[in-house]
Amino acid sequence: MKTAGTMIGRTLANGLGILALLSVLIGLYLAFCYAPPDALQGDVQRIMYIHVPTAWVAFLAFFVVFVASIVYLWTRAPESDRLAAASAEIGVLFTALTLIDGSIWGKPTWGTWWTWDARLTTTAILLVIYVGYLMLRSFVEEPEQRARLAALVGIVGFIDVPIIYMSVLWFRTLHQPPSIQRGGVAMPDEMLLTLLFNFGAYTLVYFFFLVKRVRIESLRAIGDALMAAKVRHE
Repeated sequence: MKTAGTMIGRTLANGLGILALLSVLIGLYLAFCYAPPDALQGDVQRIMYIHVPTAWVAFLAFFVVFVASIVYLWTRAPESDRLAAASAEIGVLFTALTLIDGSIWGKPTWGTWWTWDARLTTTAILLVIYVGYLMLRSFVEEPEQRARLAALVGIVGFIDVPIIYMSVLWFRTLHQPPSIQRGGVAMPDEMLLTLLFNFGAYTLVYFFFLVKRVRIESLRAIGDALMAAKVRHE
């Protein structure tokens, strides 16, 4: 039987999903119809309005994994472990999307789909780290041991995120430096508005996915508990 709280929560989650979808569609309109083409790169630069927000969401997702993992090691709260697991899955998805749309951008801009550029390489390493995180979770059956080991990987793996961000400043790289810096913004207002709007749109997508994945993880935990109780009574 559905409780009022469950129905309200599902309604809010569906509302968040609709808002996220509308925001992404508006963001695409702004990217391809409102923002002007880049003076140097032309229309290919428009991929930036997808590429940069997907990278931001990946970083956000792994930051949530980092914080939730610390909380789990401190409190041993299973809710924190489920939050970390859900966010890690989303982070892997958006990191893969970042590498894909970055390659689409790189082909006409750099003349190649892939090069061992510092930022590309460190981003690929990040993807491997958190794919390993998810594999570890699937291989270790004992819940507490799985959560503890995953938390350690989630914390250590996050070290790569600031390295990725700073790589364009620390190393010689094909990537341009950040357009939004302490000294100002190196882009027209229309481009900045479009980029910031897409940041918000893809962040909404992240939170929608996170709500859904945490719910699935919670239902799975309930199912595992019921199965364990059944085995004990037999």
